Amino acid sequence: MDVSIVEFPSTPVAMIRHGAGPDSEHDTAMKLVQYKLQHKLLDQSRFRSYGLHHLPGQAAGGPVQQVDFCLSTEGPVLANDWGIVESVIPACRCAMARDIGSRLDNQAIKGLLQDWLPQSGEVLSGQPVIFHYVNVGPDVKPDEMITDVYLPLR
Repeated sequence: MDVSIVEFPSTPVAMIRHGAGPDSEHDTAMKLVQYKLQHKLLDQSRFRSYGLHHLPGQAAGGPVQQVDFCLSTEGPVLANDWGIVESVIPACRCAMARDIGSRLDNQAIKGLLQDWLPQSGEVLSGQPVIFHYVNVGPDVKPDEMITDVYLPLR
């Protein structure tokens, strides 16, 4: 696994918070997809899809899995029917690794946390892990999915 230390830029986003179990993540993510379709934010090079994955102990209120699904934006996020709000992914120094394959079994995050981090001498910053879903959509096959994983460091 190739790991690079990079500076993740401050990124304005449209965001929806998912604070339930993994079984209902798809339903939450689909609300952001509906927002994306309604506002014609379809160019994946301009409007990037992210998941901010809070590690255990980071989520407010306990051990529930919290993921903030985000779409980078170029303007304000107006009131809407889906509960999408305006937010910012803050700039941060990160270890970055790419995963190719099903998003249900991301090997990059496992490698970063279990292998790379303990040997690196680095310390987590406490910010959520940033998953950049490089290619999204109904035509992307699981074995062709590309996800860049950014592990925020101090």
